[in-house]
Amino acid sequence: MSMTMEAPNRITPRDFGSTPTTVPDDVAAWVAQVSELAQPDRVHWCDGSAEESSHLIDTMVKQGTLTALNPELRPDSYIARSEPSDVARVESRTFICSQLERDAGPTNNWADPDEMRATLTGLMRGSMKGRTLYVLPFSMGPMGSPISRLGVQITDSPYVALSLHMMVRVSDAVWTELSAGRSWVKCLHSVGAPLEPGVSDVAWPCNETKYISHFPETREIWSYGSAYGGNALLPKKAFALRIASVLARDEGWLAEHMLLVKVTSPENKTYTMVAAFPSACGKTNFAMMQPTLPGWKVETLGDDIAWLAPGRDGRLRAINPEAGFFGVAPGTSRATNPVAMDMLWGNAVFTNVATTREGDVWWEGMSKEAPEGLTNWQGEQHNPGDGETAAHPNARFTVGLGQCPSLAAEWDDPEGVVVDAIIFGGRRASTVPLVSEARDWNHGVFLGATIASERTAAAEGVMGELRRDPFAMLPFCGYNMGDYMGHWLAMGETLRATGRLPRIFQVNWFKKDEQGKFIWPGFGENSRVLEWMVKRLEGQVAATPTPIGLLPKDINTEGLSLSDEALASLMTVDPTEQARELDDAEVFLSSFGAALPAAITAELEETRRRLLS
Repeated sequence: MSMTMEAPNRITPRDFGSTPTTVPDDVAAWVAQVSELAQPDRVHWCDGSAEESSHLIDTMVKQGTLTALNPELRPDSYIARSEPSDVARVESRTFICSQLERDAGPTNNWADPDEMRATLTGLMRGSMKGRTLYVLPFSMGPMGSPISRLGVQITDSPYVALSLHMMVRVSDAVWTELSAGRSWVKCLHSVGAPLEPGVSDVAWPCNETKYISHFPETREIWSYGSAYGGNALLPKKAFALRIASVLARDEGWLAEHMLLVKVTSPENKTYTMVAAFPSACGKTNFAMMQPTLPGWKVETLGDDIAWLAPGRDGRLRAINPEAGFFGVAPGTSRATNPVAMDMLWGNAVFTNVATTREGDVWWEGMSKEAPEGLTNWQGEQHNPGDGETAAHPNARFTVGLGQCPSLAAEWDDPEGVVVDAIIFGGRRASTVPLVSEARDWNHGVFLGATIASERTAAAEGVMGELRRDPFAMLPFCGYNMGDYMGHWLAMGETLRATGRLPRIFQVNWFKKDEQGKFIWPGFGENSRVLEWMVKRLEGQVAATPTPIGLLPKDINTEGLSLSDEALASLMTVDPTEQARELDDAEVFLSSFGAALPAAITAELEETRRRLLS
């Protein structure tokens, strides 16, 4: 189906969903090309308005994709239940289609770009029959920021369109920016479920065949078959990390899987910190931390992705390219994250959670006891005796950033915020201490390059399995990770020239005792670790040199029921465990071959030498 495009660059009134007259020629031509290939029944040009959100919601309620929750308990909120086969990122079906296989590296699935394009073109042909093609112009980051980038997503899923309304800045203003000649990323998505005439739709259309394919050289993303967030909300992981990491390498900045927070001390001094944790390892809880220490304050700038670039003052600055949260629901409660619970009062979409008799949401960890009469995430009566969870372990909430009670005023600053500290962490039951500081930038990059974490429900794989996840970017780096480590080292040289290097730390909230219980209380008590970091930034406390970094001589545990033995266990650097850790890291790093920077090998050998001395 072809479309007639109105002439670009003329601003005139238009009907809801009609073609905006400011669309640049290259965007109009691309939409026409996709429309002719996918053959949708209609095309809807999105503008990001509240009226459009209401239209999308009404469409999905009629279709059965969304069910309204009790408006007295959770106003303007809805639940979606996915197909059981479409509940998480599908890393095995995620591809980097660089021209050279070497450029994808050993941690990515590589596919020849010409062959992949041919495969996807065949799958996309007629894939949107009976459906609406939505065109969504969006900005990643504040409009007009030197760190922001622009894109356009095509999708045949109203669920995806509504989610993008909440997750990124969907706006007609993007057309004006693109008409001025700014570059943009093409994001093409289809659920792969064409509707023949007279056939009723299903609540969650998707396809057993799935591809999430990235073309770094041409700045394109093609996604087919899944409607789940990480696979279908292409501005998120696909653009903001996989494609953006390539842009960042080429342009001299960093696109990172990091939370972003503003920390204020009792002396009213502020510090900005970014932290890289693998998915479902507590990023959102950290980003919305309520400190237990008097006088300390943590404000949210972002919970998942940060873009970092040297500012005009030479210092590393960061923005959150997103405008919403796509958070893991299970484990979120008044005890673990009261800010998130307050944020979810309404105007939210919940996916694969359970529902109560009263028409509200519930998930494991939300309360100690499950309410009676739950409907599980598949829409069936929950039976606690069958061993199945009521909510899917990767159940999600989607909500706009503006509803976060702890949101920092600087969250939309186009210049970004100065980065004072970089934190790496993972879920480790042993081996890694509660907190340590890198000896210098290169050692910090080595710590980031060798992060390991126990696998969680946010991705495919065996729960609890330990895997190396450099910089928490293993599923998200859009090019050879050996080159990526080299880019981090080069960024250190750039910042060192200005004398404005952030400090780098490593944390592990998840160390367990012999009974398998967490030793550190975590959550708001993690402010004690932030206090130590700030004192290090201010030069107020000394640290103990160890083979793996600088550890606290003392940390504030006043008021905690933490024994001296438990504290010692949290800070232990066991030579045998560390030797095994280095051996395992060396095996992993060797997979990068000639792409592994010599400086990373040097840091490993130096750590081993310190361990033996």
